[in-house]
Amino acid sequence: MRAALFFAASVLVAGCSSTAVDQQRPTQLTPITPSRPAAATPSAAPSSTTSSPGPATPAPPPGSPISAVIGWAEAAAPIDSGDFHVALRAGTATELGEDVAFTTASGTTCMTDTRRGSAALACLVDLRDPPPQPADVYGVWKGGWVDFDGKSVQIGSAHGDPGRFAAGQGPPLPPERSLSFGDFRCRTDPTVLVCVNYAHQTAVAYSDAGIEPYGCSRQSTPTPGVGVQYSC
Repeated sequence: MRAALFFAASVLVAGCSSTAVDQQRPTQLTPITPSRPAAATPSAAPSSTTSSPGPATPAPPPGSPISAVIGWAEAAAPIDSGDFHVALRAGTATELGEDVAFTTASGTTCMTDTRRGSAALACLVDLRDPPPQPADVYGVWKGGWVDFDGKSVQIGSAHGDPGRFAAGQGPPLPPERSLSFGDFRCRTDPTVLVCVNYAHQTAVAYSDAGIEPYGCSRQSTPTPGVGVQYSC
């Protein structure tokens, strides 16, 4: 009987000991792989607030006072005239000395010729409706050849050779820039070239639509060999 009681007590003690050990043993945790945080969506780049330049002011219309025309020409940023003392033809450059040559975005090409005694700025314009060759004028007719010396504007004339333009054409005059030389200042936009003569307070607008004088110039009887002329 004592043996049975002892065995039962032993079993009870063993059971309690096992329970105590189980309570002291830490619970095993299943490892969890941490989830990678979602990539942050990059915020939109700040929009640029730089404003683009406003539309360029158009050239003064026909009949505008000469002061408005001069003001328009002077409103454009000046460009260094030193880059325009050269003409280019078939890859060959010709130094022009004190003379100036330039070409506009619309294709008008202009050149001075003071070394040969001419005071006029000559421009070749691709006119849509050039003046016809007069019946009494012989030679190669250039209806888009325009001479402007400040006192008069002559449109269309005969030329047996290219004259000053034999050297080619000048560098591009960028739109909305102004070029000053002698008594002249010229400004161009994409379609119109305007040149002012300070000495005579006159100006001319050149475009394929036609030639428009400003100031005191009025249409007059053309000099022999000239198609259309405006004079003060």
